[in-house]
Parts: sequence; C-alpha cells; structure tokens
Amino acid sequence: MPLSELTALFVLGGTPLYDAHTGQPLDSSDETLRIGRGALAQASRGALAGLEPPRFCPLCGRRMKVQVNPMGWTAECSRHGDVDSSIVVDM
Repeated sequence: MPLSELTALFVLGGTPLYDAHTGQPLDSSDETLRIGRGALAQASRGALAGLEPPRFCPLCGRRMKVQVNPMGWTAECSRHGDVDSSIVVDM
C-alpha cells in the first residue's frame, strides 16, 4: 500500500507549510499568505506539549477529520490522505 502525501511528510521528514495545530502559514515573510478561515490564533497548551493530534493539514492548511481513541488517533486530509499516531512521534 503506497504512503499518502501526509504520511510521507512525517516519515520522510518533509517541510510543513502550515502549522498542524493552528492552521497558520509557517512562512510569515510572505505577506500574501493570509490566515485561512477557521485557523486558530495560537496553539493550545496541550498542543504545545505534544499531547494533541494535529487539527490542520501541514501541507494545505485545511482542517482535518480527526478521530481520537484510547490507543491513539488518526487524522485525514481530504486532499493529502491520512496519518496516525503510530507514525508521528513529535510535531
């Protein structure tokens, strides 16, 4: 089974374009990038501590479908596929 783009980003160590917890662009030098609709102003304390799953796709900034269960979590972007907590060690 081939890796999704989102899983490949974490496994191969790619560079994210958006913050996975706030949805804001990481390249703040480009003033043409705007905070997307639904983006958060800042990450929560749990996200900063690495205790929360990503809520936004780090490739496109869209909000992801996230499911949390007792054994971990899964997050799915409609454009870039899915990723789960067994792959992601630290955001």
